[in-house]
Amino acid sequence: PKLVSVRELGGIRLSSPASTWAMLGMELTVDELVVAGDAIVRIPRQSNGRRGDPGLALATVAQLAAAVSAGRRRGAVVLREALTLIRVGSASPPETDLRLALLRDGLPEPVLDFDVVGEEGELIGYTELAYPQWRVLIEYEGDHHRTSRKQWNRDIEKHARCVALGWTVLRITSAHLYPSSAPAVARIRVALERAGWHE
Repeated sequence: PKLVSVRELGGIRLSSPASTWAMLGMELTVDELVVAGDAIVRIPRQSNGRRGDPGLALATVAQLAAAVSAGRRRGAVVLREALTLIRVGSASPPETDLRLALLRDGLPEPVLDFDVVGEEGELIGYTELAYPQWRVLIEYEGDHHRTSRKQWNRDIEKHARCVALGWTVLRITSAHLYPSSAPAVARIRVALERAGWHE
């Protein structure tokens, strides 16, 4: 019992998200645990694009850490490694995969879920990954960006406004990330180097 905290949802008793994540330490790889952890600690945006309430996250990083430390747990070594890589702000598994690939290739850690504001302080939109110091924005384009006319038009407008403000906008798709992340990482590396970043 000390290894699992329990919640009730719709009258059904369930292990908490943090406990469930910790129980996966023997089943998942480090990267898979990071993807799951990022999803658990994510703070969803409001429908108008504004930042959401932190209380909407399924758990915090501290709660994940507490679940790992609750007692002797199989897979603790893998869980502890994954904990060091979990971040708030990733909205999808490909975004997490891309972030991990960038770090492993020696690139700086990007800011996640970044607000882009205009000259008057107005919110232009937000982007999945950003390097504000070098004014590089990275958009991971899931298929809904292509299939939704409304999303497609909104993206075009947002990207044009970002470029007008001096940002470099890189659009990454699954073709750049899978089965190898090398094409995505190479594009981002070139953009950062052009902007003045050096290893």
